[in-house]
This record gives sequence, C-alpha cells and structure tokens, in this order.
Amino acid sequence: MSDTKVIHSSDTSGHIFSLFLKYVSANVLGMIGFSCYILADTFFIARGIGSDALAALNLVLPAYSLLNGTGLMIGMGGGSRYSLSSTHPEGETHRTVFTQSVLLAVIAAIFFALTGLLGAEPLCLLLGADSRTLPFAVPYIRILLAFAPLFLANNLLVCFVRNDGEPALSMAGMIIGSLSNILLDYLFIYPLNLGMVGAALATATAPLISMGILSTHFLRGNSHFRLMKTKPSLSTASSICSLGVSSLITEVSSGIVILVFNFLLLDLSGNTGVAAYGVLANIALVLIAISTGIAQGIQPIVSSHPGKKGQPVRHQIRCYALLTALLLALLSYAVIFLLADPIADLFNKDQNTALTSIAADGMRIYFTSLFFSGINIVAAVFLSSTDHPKQAFILSLLRGFLLIIPAAFLLAHLFGLTGIWMSLPVTEGIVCIFSLLFLKKV
Repeated sequence: MSDTKVIHSSDTSGHIFSLFLKYVSANVLGMIGFSCYILADTFFIARGIGSDALAALNLVLPAYSLLNGTGLMIGMGGGSRYSLSSTHPEGETHRTVFTQSVLLAVIAAIFFALTGLLGAEPLCLLLGADSRTLPFAVPYIRILLAFAPLFLANNLLVCFVRNDGEPALSMAGMIIGSLSNILLDYLFIYPLNLGMVGAALATATAPLISMGILSTHFLRGNSHFRLMKTKPSLSTASSICSLGVSSLITEVSSGIVILVFNFLLLDLSGNTGVAAYGVLANIALVLIAISTGIAQGIQPIVSSHPGKKGQPVRHQIRCYALLTALLLALLSYAVIFLLADPIADLFNKDQNTALTSIAADGMRIYFTSLFFSGINIVAAVFLSSTDHPKQAFILSLLRGFLLIIPAAFLLAHLFGLTGIWMSLPVTEGIVCIFSLLFLKKV
C-alpha cells in the first residue's frame, strides 16, 4: 500500500471551488439520503401504525444516535488519520489505520449487539417507555442494535471510500441504501403487516445494500487501503477516536437532546407532546445532515492540505463551507416556516389537532437553531481535520451536554413548551461564538 490517492488542488480559486463542489455536493446528497433511514421509519410508522408507535420510536432514538455516532467516530477519525498520514504513505500509521479502525468497529459491534439481544426492555424503560409505548419500542431497538455490525461496517466504508478519492461512490452507497430502506419500510409495514418489527428490519438491512455499492471500490482495483496483519495499537486507536470524537458527540448530542426533551414533554403534555417532538426530531436529522454533509465533504480536502503550504486552500475551503451552511440554513428555515402545519399533518395519522399544533409551533422556534448549528458542525469537523481535536471536542461537548441540558430545564421552567423549543437555538447561538473564536486562531 505504498501508493495512495491524495486529493490535490492547484492554487487557483476556480480549481479549489470545483474540488469543494465535487466533495460537498456528493456528501450533502449522501448524508440527506443516509438521514432518511430513520425519517422513513417515522413517516411509515406514523401513517401505518399510529401515534403511540411514533412516540416509541422517538423514545429509542438516543440509542440509535449513540450507535450511529460511534460508527462516525471510528469512520471519520480513521478517515481523517488516513488522509493526514497520506504524505507519508510508507509509514506504519498509513498502512494499518484501516485495520485498526476495523478492530475498533468490531469491539463496538459486540457491545451494541449484546445490549440489543440481552437488554432491550430495561433500556427502553430507562429511555422513558411506558405501558403504551413499550410494546412498540422493545422489538424496534432489539433488532436495530442486534444489527449493529452492519451499521458500523457501513459507516466505516463510507468514510474510507470518501477519503480514498471516491466521494461520488460514497454518496451512491448512502443514497441507494436509504432508498432501499424506504421501499422495505413500505413492504414490511403495509403488505406484510409486520409493524415495528418490519420498520426495524427495513432500517437494519439497508446497510447491506449500501455496502454492496461501496464494494465496487475494491472490485475495480481502486482501493489504496486494505486489511493488514497487525497487532492492536492503543496509540493508533486513541488517535482515531480523538479525531472522530467530535462526530460522536455531535450525534450523541442529538440523542441527549431527544432524551431530555422527552422527559420534559412527558411532564408537560404527555405522549402527544413526545409524538409531536418525534416529528421535529426526525426532520432535524435530515436538516442537520445537510450541515454534516458539508463538514464531511471538506474533511478529505482539509486533511490532505496540512501545514503552512496548505493554509491558503484550507482558508478558502473554510469560507466556502461556512457560507454554504448559512445559505442552506436560510433555505431550510424558509421551507419549515411556511409549511410547518402541512409537514406536521403528514405524520399525523390520527388527525390529532393537538399534535399538529404542538409540532408546527415548535418547528418555527426550534429550527432557528439551523443558522448556528451549521457553523458549529463545520467548525468542529474543520478543527478535527486540521489535527486540532481538543477545540473540536470542546465545541461538541458544549453543544451536546454542558449547555443544552441546563438551558432546557431552565427555559422549560420559565416558559413551558415554548421554553423547550427555545433551548436549542439559545445553546447553538452561544456555541457559535466559541466556534468563530476557535476558527480565527487556526
């Protein structure tokens, strides 16, 4: 593996912008497709099963966020280390980083699978399920976690194929996998009438389709990474995790937000409030995926232009990414603001007017956070890609734990439901100040 595919660009703005478009457009489309895994479940569960099942899905989403975040941590961290070491392709790290990433994924897969098979019911109870939602939550999370090896392997391949110079193939794998999930959701929930089991099976088997697409990278002989015979390395594993931990915390933070909001909403408005938030949370997965796609798109470019020599390219890529994040946030919010009521109705099989009202009002406040979260997500990945994991970790920690939890409890106490919806924009706005300060110093 002495030859390696490094992402080159000339010093002209035109070529840099072309490279930016190539990687970011592919990854934004791919991440939107990937985020539709759960959104498809939300739609078909809401329309085909009912509001209790929708509430159950929202209650178990934090577990899915942790699973997906772990996959992204290993994939993004491994991919970043792979690109950063590409200037020394003969070195031990570059040759073995994929294998070390696979070993990490195997350990994580065993943990998640055992949790799903042996502890699904206690986990659902811990996440807030009650007698109405538990029968829907348990089979869903059990199947999802039991299939953890597929999710983790898919995340790993997506990231490494992207860093190996194939962003379009990475995008194709994510989108086709998501489309297969939508088709399987319809088949399992409607004609086969498998309920929550069918929704879980559709989501859990879709990564197989994605990996089938990604495998062509190896079949065509384009791969510059492969499994190597090597001993587990704690230092390499630590390096991978440190570069990818911001991606983990970004995903886990969404799960933490969902968990905290669910408990607050159960107290304020019961299962109807949780079901309404389920609509917001799953739409948020898609909208946040846009920012994540921008961030993951720039990662291979930024990591492949280290040091002072690569600074002009990194600076331009950062400007393009932040501007794109703001423009897409503006477009997304305009759609949400104008169409909040009909969007909420799409997920309201029982025509519950309270559900529609809570969801629509919540969207218009909650999604003002998009103007800040895009900057924060891009900043965290940019910092990790330039080998500044500590700053990226701080940003992710502020978003995921240190600010959002006290803000949610305080604002809910002061303003009720409105305060819950306000807590995310307030948190993201404060973190945005730190993001801009960190980026200014890099």
